[in-house]
Amino acid sequence: MHTLEQLRSGALAGTRRLDLACGLTELPDEIFALADTLEVLNLSGNRLRELPHQLSRLHKLQVLFASDNDFEVLPEVLGDCPSLQMVGFKANRIADVPAAALPPALRWLTLTDNAIHRLPTELGQRPALQKLMLAGHRLQALPDSLQGAQRLELLRVSANRLTEVPGWLTELPRLSWLALAGNAMDWFFSAADAASSLPSIAWPDLTHGPLLGEGASGHIYQVQASAWPQPLALKLFKGEVTSDGLPEDELAACLAAGQHPALTTLVARLTGRPAQAQGLLMPLIPAAHVNLAGPPSLQSCTRDVYPPGFQLSAALALGIASDVAGAVAHLHQRGVMHGDLYAHNILIDPVHGQAQLGDFGAATRLPTDQPELCQSLLALEVRALGCLLQELGTAVQAPAAHPAVQALQALARDCLSAQPSLRPCAIEVAQALQSLRSGRDATGWVGPGL
Repeated sequence: MHTLEQLRSGALAGTRRLDLACGLTELPDEIFALADTLEVLNLSGNRLRELPHQLSRLHKLQVLFASDNDFEVLPEVLGDCPSLQMVGFKANRIADVPAAALPPALRWLTLTDNAIHRLPTELGQRPALQKLMLAGHRLQALPDSLQGAQRLELLRVSANRLTEVPGWLTELPRLSWLALAGNAMDWFFSAADAASSLPSIAWPDLTHGPLLGEGASGHIYQVQASAWPQPLALKLFKGEVTSDGLPEDELAACLAAGQHPALTTLVARLTGRPAQAQGLLMPLIPAAHVNLAGPPSLQSCTRDVYPPGFQLSAALALGIASDVAGAVAHLHQRGVMHGDLYAHNILIDPVHGQAQLGDFGAATRLPTDQPELCQSLLALEVRALGCLLQELGTAVQAPAAHPAVQALQALARDCLSAQPSLRPCAIEVAQALQSLRSGRDATGWVGPGL
């Protein structure tokens, strides 16, 4: 984090990124001295209500974050910024999104947890749009123009007032990560009754251990319950509305998911936490497990970031792919769309290749009594599975002609079809991968070198 003193003294001359959180009520003029270099401006955690008209002087500005401020209208001056691609105004008081506020190069728009009733038609006229975060609003419908957002890959519209899924939504060729829970559809699953079937652990009975990790929606700690034989993992939510939706919807999805060896789901319900705040109690994953990848960067936007030189043996890649596909197939059979199928939500045993898919923050319980709608929504998640298979195939430490590489890439291509109706279902992908994992594909190939 930078300081006003550094900015005003000229100590930040030539910087490409500026982070200021110091109770600002207006933008300091000294920022404009950085116009020839500044690419990322983070103004989150201030008291700003508006931005100056000269903001467009920051002609190299690509990323602007202004979450946790006091904006009531998305500033129109954003649309005048020629290079601006990523806009984040989470947790303000925004009720109005003028068309003029949408930059022409817009790639990523985060407006989570505001008070928006409608979106401008022009949102669907931003051809570079990849990521759209709209959880926690008062939206009753999405603009039909979004069917023109042919590059849209991630959409969060949980915790709104939508009454139906528009037909065009499931036809978007690249949409892979979708969160819908907490809307006014009549088919959403309620956690209230199902939760009562789980054993309960009271908050005062927990002994808190170290922080294990942090995601967009919460922190995960190691805990021990006095009446529970093994250590547990406790997820505590950061707020009433997360980037993906509502904590109670995540609880509902976890309950609906049931149990699977490659899924991290609930083992008990938490009771007695102060202020009735939500928490999830899950099995503690062995310490040997590591995240398969890191979250997307500002550059990749929707694709995970793997360590430099990341490689896997063919056996390890197939093991991970098979476990995850099996978990996804299990969820789909139970009418659950995970919504956040990314490598950064997968923990792996790097020795044995076992994988665990977790984080149900974006999950949606689907209408199993509407098979066509259910199938079309799940086809979107198959594309996310295809992205993962593509990444795993690229990482295999073997020649491109290796049967495992070819098989993973072929499956990925099928899952990534621009026509959702032509994609295989998750069960078919899981079965194909299980055959490969056992050393034999449909042509009878046996892989002794795996």
